[in-house]
Amino acid sequence: MKELIHLQKVIYPDLLESMQNRYTVLYTIYLFEPIGRRGIVDHTNLPERYIRNEISFLHDQGLIDMTTKGMLITEEGKNIIDRLHAFIRELTGLTSLEKELKQKTGIEHVIIVAGDSDKETFVKQELGKAAVQFLKTSMIQNATVAVTGGTTMAAVANVMVPFEGVECLFVPARGGLGEKVENQANTIVAQMAKAEKGSYRLLHVPDPLSETLYQSLITEQSIMETLHVIKNADIVLHGIGEAMTMAKRRKTSSPIIEKLKREKAVSEAFGYYFDKNGKIVHKVRTIGIQLEDLPNSNKVITVAGGKSKAQAIASFMKQKKSDALITDEAAANEIVVNHLI
Repeated sequence: MKELIHLQKVIYPDLLESMQNRYTVLYTIYLFEPIGRRGIVDHTNLPERYIRNEISFLHDQGLIDMTTKGMLITEEGKNIIDRLHAFIRELTGLTSLEKELKQKTGIEHVIIVAGDSDKETFVKQELGKAAVQFLKTSMIQNATVAVTGGTTMAAVANVMVPFEGVECLFVPARGGLGEKVENQANTIVAQMAKAEKGSYRLLHVPDPLSETLYQSLITEQSIMETLHVIKNADIVLHGIGEAMTMAKRRKTSSPIIEKLKREKAVSEAFGYYFDKNGKIVHKVRTIGIQLEDLPNSNKVITVAGGKSKAQAIASFMKQKKSDALITDEAAANEIVVNHLI
């Protein structure tokens, strides 16, 4: 396919550009239906006159329907998107970028979605969809899936679908952060379980903890039982945070903030803070999965995107704990171009 695309770029460059733009318009309608012309312009940054002509063409071809609420994609339109998906990824360089990032990280599975989730909220939604699709291929009967909190995991929960013929248990990978309830791990696992038609267990503990409270809670029978299930989860689904952003969200004390700055922490995952070389520079006392628990899982799936998170992603990848990385084009390009790994 790569050779064919190269030949087409030489002989029919305008044709490929037209195909890519037309696919972009159709895919935007698919993502945001029902949507109006102005909405397509805003999401694609293509000229309104061009959008008007493309809409007319797509409608004439039976790929979209026009309604009073906005444009909707037809079944034939969805079929076209599915059939062109691999070709467009090759055309835009995403397939090559995946191979390069896979080689640099040594991770078995690398999946890259187009765009920058820092700039477009729908890219985070696409990260969620990619994570759900990969999760479906990794699922085993009666699997336990441990999930962290955060906006990216909330995006995964928002697009969760049933796993046909498979029952699974969702559990929070750690206690709550005291942040917005929709971004807490307990809320996310409950939402995932409902959408997947599975079951869930909750972990009602704050995060982080003082040493005294930690020693008190860890002896509670119900917490001990839930913690045993969490630590032995078959699949771990988690995000990565920027160090200072996460420290502020946790209302971290000034001395620890200064330590993180001094040690040049750039990333956070599972309560651990890492520098750009992947070295642990600080550990928060939490109840839940620890780094040493990750080898107990069959799959550790990391989902994180946005150009601003590239350094954080590269930092955690140096821990060599992930089996799969699902990220976006902006983060992947930043990692590869600036040799962050």
